[in-house]
Amino acid sequence: MNFDDVLQFIDVEDQRLRDKYGNYPDEEKRILARTVKMTEEVGELCSEILSFNSLQRQEKLDNHSTESLADEFADVMFTTLLLAKTTGVDIKMAMQDKINKINARY
Repeated sequence: MNFDDVLQFIDVEDQRLRDKYGNYPDEEKRILARTVKMTEEVGELCSEILSFNSLQRQEKLDNHSTESLADEFADVMFTTLLLAKTTGVDIKMAMQDKINKINARY
């Protein structure tokens, strides 16, 4: 899988979500909903990280697995890419620009 495959999936998932939940009367509500969803996914990733480090109560530790940690990383990435798409960010260009800035530091 390459990054273009991921972005193609994001296009498909965006349409699936629009078909399932309908179109919001304005994009502002879609942006806010996707921001909230991204925040939810980041919280779930944080919970998995705590479990990964055995810093959760036993009930959560019992449900933790390497697969659930990987799933939460993927969820954060997908919801972030969906939000970028919704706000019109060219994520490939943004990432290349950021890589260039980071590389320039060294």
